[in-house]
Amino acid sequence: MEKVLGHLTVDELQYATYTLIRLAQARYYLAEIRSLEQGNISRGSKLKSLSPFIDNNRLLGVGGRLSCSELNFNEKRPIILLNKHKITRLIILNEHYKQLHQGPQALLATIRLQYWPITGRRILRQVLSKCILCFRVRPKNFNVAMGNLPRERVVPSRPFTNCGIDFADPFEIKPNKLRGNKRIKVYLCAFVCFATKAVHLEIVSDLSTTSFLNCFKRFIGRRGLCSNIYTDNGTNFVGSRNELQNVYSFLRDSKTQSSFSDYFVDKGIRWHFIPPRSPHFGGIWEAVIKSAKYHIKRIVGLQVLTYEELETVVVQIESCLNSRPLTPLSENPDDLNTPGHFLIGTSLSSLPKTDLQDISITRVKRYEMLIKMVQRFWSKWSKDYLTQLQQRNKWF
Repeated sequence: MEKVLGHLTVDELQYATYTLIRLAQARYYLAEIRSLEQGNISRGSKLKSLSPFIDNNRLLGVGGRLSCSELNFNEKRPIILLNKHKITRLIILNEHYKQLHQGPQALLATIRLQYWPITGRRILRQVLSKCILCFRVRPKNFNVAMGNLPRERVVPSRPFTNCGIDFADPFEIKPNKLRGNKRIKVYLCAFVCFATKAVHLEIVSDLSTTSFLNCFKRFIGRRGLCSNIYTDNGTNFVGSRNELQNVYSFLRDSKTQSSFSDYFVDKGIRWHFIPPRSPHFGGIWEAVIKSAKYHIKRIVGLQVLTYEELETVVVQIESCLNSRPLTPLSENPDDLNTPGHFLIGTSLSSLPKTDLQDISITRVKRYEMLIKMVQRFWSKWSKDYLTQLQQRNKWF
């Protein structure tokens, strides 16, 4: 017999494909083929719902319900492909290459013009997941689990005992209301309590040791001394926040650190920088800065305020941020828990209580009542807010 040289013809390729499919069907669907040759198919067959039949090429096809449609024969009577055989995977992969790496849904529609793969969607996803070119284009990111929260975030403590500091982009203000004044830049400094998410906002006039220490003194004068202070590392900022490099370069400067050191050591305060290039460590204060800028942009807009006007706006925004609920709201008004409850015993936006000075009550009883109120706030903090921090919601 002489060898036939040259390229394979369409008929030869089709004959080879049908032969391989016929062998695969005979191996896995032998019982169905024999039943159909006798004129029926058993009720327990997995192919029963497809109304299978044997076509002219002795292949199992789908009988279906589209006999009266105007589709061509291959579309009305597609060849059944079993999901366990390698020939099915090769046909799917070949069609995937022909269709320029179509996705599962579009590729399944294309394949069903001639074939009917059993559990088609599942088998297509399995095959396409092993396509190297598709993987290179859409690689899976490495998933990192969120780390455990630090002790300062999950242990009850007086507000601002442990807090983070962050700065917003500088704002331009004018020295007074007269026209023609040269504008100057000021910085917004945010102090955020780790335990209660309470916020304290201050304006810093310039990047000098004296201005920052004065800002810090105003903060501790109103909120009490801190034990630990955390702040961003200067290497975290790029793009629009490049101006903040000046702030963190100032904070990390050796002369600045030396000036701060004596003051903070004398007060018993520890200063910590988060790891370089790890802004997610400071997510709690980043969220506050974002919220503060959100309100400033909507209130101030394009206006240029004086120092006094900007300070008034900033204090009002601070009150607004401290009135945010720590947990989802319910129908019970007593369930509301905000940072303001830990600062003044109630929400900063609530109306004053009725004057109770005329009611006879001893100082001890009044003190016990206040202690119970504080304990109730911390109990709700532990049951409602703290349990919400359990899940690792990011990076999965």
